[in-house]
Amino acid sequence: MHYPKVFQSLIAHFSGLPSVGPKMAERIVLYLFKQDEEKLQSFAESLEALHHLKSCTRCFHIAEGELCFICADTKRIQNTLCLVEEPLDVIAIERTGAYQGLYHVLGGLLESGKSDNSQNLRINELLNRVENDGIQEVILATNPTTEGDLTALYLKKKLEPYKIKVTRIGRGMATGGDIEYADELTLVSSLTNRKELV
Repeated sequence: MHYPKVFQSLIAHFSGLPSVGPKMAERIVLYLFKQDEEKLQSFAESLEALHHLKSCTRCFHIAEGELCFICADTKRIQNTLCLVEEPLDVIAIERTGAYQGLYHVLGGLLESGKSDNSQNLRINELLNRVENDGIQEVILATNPTTEGDLTALYLKKKLEPYKIKVTRIGRGMATGGDIEYADELTLVSSLTNRKELV
């Protein structure tokens, strides 16, 4: 079936999203087409507002201003950092309510067997926070995959000179799992059963 150009353009945009193929994109656009003007306007305004979001200047989570709501909360435990790969991992851990410290979003993982991509990660920013912000523990909450474990070991070595506690989330997470998709009980178990890296 041929669609107007606006439909085709929207289908192309939606099918470029993760886990959305052309058929799903087509269903989404058809669903939006059937919505009333008020819902469409609200949806359009939300999309437009996306460009006002930025990365938190401290932890690199999603923020509306300089700091995200977590870094701006003075009631959080200020001397513990939970290091994660991406903002979605922060959201997953926050849903559990089991962690009250701060975060550091690394922006990816080290890639095994490939060229050194460590300069693309926020490792220097992490080390600056540890050195200057009175951090006493870093929880390495990278995914339990080859790359996640490699990154955790690399960061453990980088953090050794600072004489702080470095822990790794417990194996409530299955090897090869993804924090973003883990259920809340598994994440609570992983955080509660974290182990000090030796």
